[in-house]
Amino acid sequence: MTRPSSRSALVLGGATLVLLAALLAGTLVGPAGLTAGGVLLELLDRLPLVSVDSGLTLRQQVILWEIRIPRVVLGAIVGAMLAIAGATYQGVFRNPLADPYLLGVSSGAGLGATLAIVVGGAAAQAMVPPAAFAGGMIAVLATYALGRSVGGGRTEVVIILAGVAVAAFASAIQTFFMQRHDDTLRQVYSWMLGRLTTSGWAEVTRVLPYVIVSVAVIFLFRRMLDVMAVGDVEAATLGISPSRVRLVLISVATLGTAAVVSVSGLIGFVGIVIPHAVRMVIGPGHRLLLPVSLLVGAAFLVLADVVARTAMSPAELPIGVVTAAIGAPFFLFVLRRSRGQI
Repeated sequence: MTRPSSRSALVLGGATLVLLAALLAGTLVGPAGLTAGGVLLELLDRLPLVSVDSGLTLRQQVILWEIRIPRVVLGAIVGAMLAIAGATYQGVFRNPLADPYLLGVSSGAGLGATLAIVVGGAAAQAMVPPAAFAGGMIAVLATYALGRSVGGGRTEVVIILAGVAVAAFASAIQTFFMQRHDDTLRQVYSWMLGRLTTSGWAEVTRVLPYVIVSVAVIFLFRRMLDVMAVGDVEAATLGISPSRVRLVLISVATLGTAAVVSVSGLIGFVGIVIPHAVRMVIGPGHRLLLPVSLLVGAAFLVLADVVARTAMSPAELPIGVVTAAIGAPFFLFVLRRSRGQI
């Protein structure tokens, strides 16, 4: 019989291999004519004290280091953050249908991005990420404050309902501005459908600190999520403050989500599909669920981006369309399996 530690190592190793394969596919697939051997030699050439000829032309090297690799890395970061945030929300609310956009992050970020686009003028492109980040964080703060003020003994349920109300209000304001400034509709919808366009490494360096902090804190609290799964009363008898843990985890999960959404736009269903699929395979324990969700989420979004880039080449599909095409049927499947648990 396989020991638990051996099983964990095997699962994590398998998820890591899947991610590495996805990263390689994301790097190679495209019109630049990159080869696996050339890319691997180019990567080796960048190591200290190593000098090899990759055989790539100068144009291919620029495409590899300034376009392809930054886009693949950004996709992995966004997918990893959305997946681990989804697993965290599902653990906090004990609801398998919870996802990173549950608390109004998407609507708040969408409103912030819309305002930046319609009033930003020539500076709109630079204003969208910080405006989306601020909008997402403000929406979640409003949701949590509203849920706490009227929640009583059912705080986790009321917070979900408060998120629905805040999201509806933010969407209404966003629609108003879109109708008043219909000349910006194309740009707004392009952001709302999700994209992983990059300008070198700027987007990666912008979101990476927030993601590192969020993931680190979530990992520190992963055992408390298992304790809280049995109920707030039982967790309190073990010396855990459910409300405090819930506040910390919601805050850091939202921080990371708002950061990645600010540069990627709205990419739906990753936070539902990945944690639930991983849970079906390895079980509900968060000690293993969180890291595996992170790895699989990163691989999933990188591969989804490959599909988005190639399905209608030379045109490019919004990546949100690809994740929705996969996630919507899976959401219905989860909904059927979750009857009586929500």
